[in-house]
Formats: sequence, C-alpha cells, structure tokens
Amino acid sequence: MKVKLPRYIKAYVDQNGKARYYFRRAGFKSAVLPGVPFSPEFMQAYEIALAGQPAAVGAARVQPGSMHALAISYYSSLDYLKMKPYSQRLRRNVIERFCRETDVNGVRNGDKRAALLQRDHVVRFMAARADKPGSANELRKALRGLMRHAVDIKLRTDDPTQGIRRLAPRSRQGFHSWDESEIAKFENTHPVGSKPRLALALGLYTGQAKQDVIAMGPQHIREGVLTWVRMKTAQSTGIEVYIEVQAELRHIIDATPSGHLTFLTTAAGAPFTAENFGKWFKAQCNAAGLPHCTFHGLRKACARRMAESECTPHEIAAVTGHASLKEVERYTRAASRKLLAQSAMAKVRKRTASV
Repeated sequence: MKVKLPRYIKAYVDQNGKARYYFRRAGFKSAVLPGVPFSPEFMQAYEIALAGQPAAVGAARVQPGSMHALAISYYSSLDYLKMKPYSQRLRRNVIERFCRETDVNGVRNGDKRAALLQRDHVVRFMAARADKPGSANELRKALRGLMRHAVDIKLRTDDPTQGIRRLAPRSRQGFHSWDESEIAKFENTHPVGSKPRLALALGLYTGQAKQDVIAMGPQHIREGVLTWVRMKTAQSTGIEVYIEVQAELRHIIDATPSGHLTFLTTAAGAPFTAENFGKWFKAQCNAAGLPHCTFHGLRKACARRMAESECTPHEIAAVTGHASLKEVERYTRAASRKLLAQSAMAKVRKRTASV
C-alpha cells in the first residue's frame, strides 16, 4: 500500500535498499528525518523542520532595523530555537500575522522600526484584541520575545513590554470541558464509522492533545496498549504514557479504516497539521450544535471522567502525561467539587435518616 507522505517530504532508497526521508522546502534548511513516517521521532523532526527559518525568501525586501528584520533574526536566536517545535510554529504565526497588519495610514507593522516601539503601542495592540484575551496575551508574549532579543543584539537598550500585564481570561476555567450531554449530542450527529466520531473517541479515550492524536496510528498500539510520548514534552521530560485501548475506542477504530499510518487524515488522504485539524474539528462541533466546544476540551473531559471515577491525581497524570500534579488539579477541579458535594449530601442523608 502506498502511503501519502507529509508535505515537503521526499523519499529515496539508498544503495543498501533502505528508505530515507528528507525535508525539502524552497528557502528552508533541508533536513534528514529519522525513523519511519508518522513515528514520534519522525514527526518531531518534521515539526522542527517546518518551524525552521526561511533562509533568504524575501530577504531583499526586508528593511534593516524593521520589526520584520528583527523577527527573522529572532527565529535564529537561542530563546526561539529552544522552544518546542509546536510552540515555535504558534509563536511564528503570531509574529507574522502582526507584521502583516497595517495602521490607519496603511503602513505594515513589519516595516516599522523596532527601536521605536513604545509601551503605549503595545498597550494599544492588546486593547485592540480585548475581546480575545488569549490572542492579546499571545501577542504580548511574542512582542516580549522580540524586544528581549532586540536588547540582546543591542538594537534597543530597553524592553517596552516590561511590566505590561496579561489580560484576564473570560473564564478562569480556560477551555470548556465537555459534559456527558455534549458528548452524547456529538455522537448522535456523527455516527460510528465517521472521521469526526473517531476524532472524538481518540481525544476522549486517550486524553491527548490534538498534535498527538493526529500522529497516532495502529503501529502505536501493541497488545491492546497505546504507547506514546507527548510531543509537547518530548524534549523536556520525554515521559511515556501507556493507555489501555478500551473496547469502545477499539470498536470505533475498527469501524473507521483509514488505510494510512495515521488514524485521522484529511479528505484528500493527507495527514492533518495541528492547525488544520483544530479548524476541521471545530466545524464538526458546529455541525453538532456545539460551537463552544473544542478538541482540547476532550482532554479535560477525559481527566474529569477519571476524577469522577475516584482515580488519584497520579493515576490521571499517568494517562494525560502531565508532569505537574498542579495542572492535573486544574483540569479536574470541577469534578473534585462535584464528588465532595455528593459525599457531603450522602453524609447529611445518613445522619438525618438515623434521627
């Protein structure tokens, strides 16, 4: 069976008959990718290559000292390179989007001098995104990274983002955690055998993030156990998770054959990127009448289910891959309160019944 490779990947067979894979993209550094396509080590190297700095594309159009020129320099800095590949891509998207934006005079932010950026400018940029606190805070982090780099390379002597506080999120709970009625509503809209139903099941029964789920395939399941290393922490903790594939998930996987090395693919049979998958799954939620639900909420729902089953924080972390129990507590806070409330009322009923 011929497997469709990710974009920009070229396959060759060497003189010893061994398949080798290379990342080739105009203006980007070429890279040799280890392992086999869609394996954790292959996808990690692929993410790094995708996040790499375009070497010279459009370099002649970049004005020295501009925000765009500073951005290009920043992409080669140690602070940027030590970020996780997925985080690099997110940071770069924020910066590039900012550089393309124009002011009331039609001047692009990327063409403005980096040395002239002031605190009040940053405050105005964030205020323009006040209806989307998450977006405003991501821009704040991106500009702080750029300004600190500007100080490092002696383009500036100060960091105008210093002391600017984050915008408070609309909800302290972050991403909405799916409840059982919402899960049932999605399942009623997307039957077993459909890709949306498989995506829901993978998120709900593994508790992994979207960048992990889109890379999972049958080769990661051995003797009924899915073995995985979270991409977000592969370079820091490298913690492996061992997740028993429950009967419901096994049934849905078997009912949705993909014919590829990943369970989930696009309509064209290509692997998803994390960004495209997020948009695609959001559309499936909208179709089910759940516009407030996201894929990340399934990770929280998986943790909630375990908490409601009285699993310990350590047991939950063993599935989700969290290195910090504080993060697990944040994920399961609502479930813990629910269990405590039920326990409290049970004690009340027991006492009043004995009176």
